Amino acid sequence: MVCMGAFADAVSKVDGFLWGLPLIIILVGTHVFLTFRTGFIQRYIFKGIRLSITKDTELDGESGEISGFGALTSALSATIGTGNIVGVATAIISGGPGAVFWMWIIGVFGIASKYCESLMSLRYRVRTKDGRMLGGAMYALQRGLHAKWLAVLFVLFAAFAAFGIGCMTQANSIAGAFNANYGVPTWVIGIIVAAATAAVIIGGVKSIAKVAEKLVPLMAIFYIVGCLIILVMNGAYVGKALAVIVKSAFSPQAGFGGAAGFAVSQALRFGAARGLFSNESGMGSAPIVAAAAQTRNPVRQALISMTGTFWDTVVICLITGLTLVSTVLKYPALSNSMNDKAVLTYSVFSYIPVIGKPLLVIALSLFAYTTILGWSYYGERAAEYLAGPKIMKIYKTLFVMFVFIGCVSKLEVVWNLADIMNGLMVIPNVIGMIFLSGELKRLGDKYLPDLDQFGDTDAPVIEDLEASKDLTD
Repeated sequence: MVCMGAFADAVSKVDGFLWGLPLIIILVGTHVFLTFRTGFIQRYIFKGIRLSITKDTELDGESGEISGFGALTSALSATIGTGNIVGVATAIISGGPGAVFWMWIIGVFGIASKYCESLMSLRYRVRTKDGRMLGGAMYALQRGLHAKWLAVLFVLFAAFAAFGIGCMTQANSIAGAFNANYGVPTWVIGIIVAAATAAVIIGGVKSIAKVAEKLVPLMAIFYIVGCLIILVMNGAYVGKALAVIVKSAFSPQAGFGGAAGFAVSQALRFGAARGLFSNESGMGSAPIVAAAAQTRNPVRQALISMTGTFWDTVVICLITGLTLVSTVLKYPALSNSMNDKAVLTYSVFSYIPVIGKPLLVIALSLFAYTTILGWSYYGERAAEYLAGPKIMKIYKTLFVMFVFIGCVSKLEVVWNLADIMNGLMVIPNVIGMIFLSGELKRLGDKYLPDLDQFGDTDAPVIEDLEASKDLTD
């Protein structure tokens, strides 16, 4: 027990260190570099939104497996999770209201990294003999940089993270919410969530995309409506909340209700860290599903994919931050909950009569469930890259089993280990984006003036993944 305790403490310290200054410097630096390298690609964000909801009737299955919108919502299903709700509360508790501002700024710059990693994935994707599109940082590192060892590191980190952050911890959040609020046994929730997961992932990316296209917009609207109800109720405090968020981002700020104050460095650190973790820009996860999209050219789908960061952080995290801060300003007694992110979040939503708590429980559960679906695909592609198609049935079976285990277990060490793997995914992915940025700029210069032209989406056919190690352009 002593050894396990020491191990847990060590893992927690490594996790805190990795998601502190090291990743902030790496990711923020990459976001800024790619923003200038792409000529501020963020200016195309509304074009990307328009493209995401526009069906291209000239495309067929030869250009990909799922629609551009399906790829976007599948990525959002994995990205929009409990971090958008509880993660914002964590940032505010640890860094003060100014952390919300820095989350927003990081989200804006992160759009460039999301564009580049998605473009990189599409540029170097491959097709299997049975017609499936495979892509992600591993193929870009292998085919673009000829660094198979970096590709293997990336998929090892991704495979572990999928079972942890993308599976067990999300399932645990669902079971915990229903058990704490309604007394439902965790094993009952475990059976339900495991069965619901198996029913979807057995059909592969097409099945996941089909569910994501319907569920992701619904759950986002469901949650945003709840936040807007609270903001209307807090009408007199919303302007003040916005002023406090901006002011405390640049100057030391007293804590809520006499709590400890917050330095600017705290706001920047925790806002950046939670923003980076929330939108996953630069992590290399979302581009894995972007590679399966039907698209005329890689730039077109990359623009669609980058809107994921906009919706995740620039919209949902900002609305969450305003909701939490304005409610604490209106009800100063809530400052007593400022040492517990879960209590704070539930307390805020409890001010909506009758439906407040159920609304939050359902929103958290949907966010967590869709994260499970999205990460199941990421992990599956990582496993296939390492072991070939024969591993897929075994992987899916294990994944569903771990969903149930996650519901009935205590997972602090697992959470921190998976958190570390999430962070380590960043390093090979960022190396790929930076060293291939010249090729990414060339593609942007070629297709941005005319996004309706076809080209550069042809993926070489591979007989098996072992053969793919020798693929070059």
